Amino acid sequence: MFRALEQAVGAILMLLVLADVFLTVLYARAGFGIISQQLATLTWRFFRAIPMTKHRAALLSYCGPTILVLLVLIWSVLLAVGAGLIIHPELGSGIGNSSGDTPKDFITALFIGGSSLSIVGSSNFAPHSAAMKMLFLLNAIVGTSVISLTLTYLMQVYSALRERNTFGLKLHAASGETGDAAKLLARLFPDDQFSSGYNNLSEFAAEMARMKEAHHFYPVLFYFRFEQSYYAVSRTTLLVLDVVALIKAALPDETAGWAKKSAAVEQLSSVSLMLLSTLQRTFIRRSPERQREHTARNAEDWRLRYSAALHELRRGGLTVVENDVRGVEAYIDMRSGWDPLIASLAPTMAYSMDEIDPAIHAAPSTGGGPST
Repeated sequence: MFRALEQAVGAILMLLVLADVFLTVLYARAGFGIISQQLATLTWRFFRAIPMTKHRAALLSYCGPTILVLLVLIWSVLLAVGAGLIIHPELGSGIGNSSGDTPKDFITALFIGGSSLSIVGSSNFAPHSAAMKMLFLLNAIVGTSVISLTLTYLMQVYSALRERNTFGLKLHAASGETGDAAKLLARLFPDDQFSSGYNNLSEFAAEMARMKEAHHFYPVLFYFRFEQSYYAVSRTTLLVLDVVALIKAALPDETAGWAKKSAAVEQLSSVSLMLLSTLQRTFIRRSPERQREHTARNAEDWRLRYSAALHELRRGGLTVVENDVRGVEAYIDMRSGWDPLIASLAPTMAYSMDEIDPAIHAAPSTGGGPST
């Protein structure tokens, strides 16, 4: 009875790992990992518990790579333990030692199970029964497949991470290294030359779509946190959505009406909101009440932000709306839809809103309070 139970537990353990590999690497959807998602969350909580020191930001940047190392290690160990549990009752009967007596302890079974999963093999121990021969063959197939899938997964994760960071750096540089959407917009469309910057806007929209899908396929990317805030997903998303809000609220229909209706602007807005929705659903929770409180607390800061943006756009030679009241109300209405999500996302990754949205304090505050 105990023999059958031990082997059943081993089989379940191996199936659990294979299911997690399937959901993490092959199915690849945010929120569907069995082991990987819980491991990532626990590892990030451990890193977040690091005391506030001047080296904390640097230490947090090790979280993402640590999660990947632990994930590969846990997959390997659990597969070996599962195989060991199946093999243990067979020692001395279904599996024998070719050079002497066969030890029957669990460590020997664990060694044989781990070896049968690797390309190294175990020359001293050989299967004797048909069932164990099939198990060794299956273990070899599983081990080779998991190793191949894991290597492919790691390469894809780091490729997506490089693309994400490149896009963040590109936006940071285009805004004059300020993170100010108004400065970015003024450089995209200097002196009302919309056609010259539309190609860049279309490129931003395409890269934003790639970033959204990357976080959907590889949610572990969320835990790659860098010291430089311009690599943060929350910073990139805020900058893009602020550009869209300024295009729609601050630029007149006479000169920019076609840009407001363009596919690039619509794609930038919708894809960015999809990304925020995916991250919120998977990693953070925010109630509608807290969202309304955030909007009421920060509306005055957004009003000042809009005024400062108009000044920056005029400096760049852009024609802006004459009716500031309608423009600022439209801007506040759009910002109230996404700023609370970013304000939840930023501290989740141990960033302050001053790092993520430095432009919000470009104008003196009148008591609206920082966007936190």
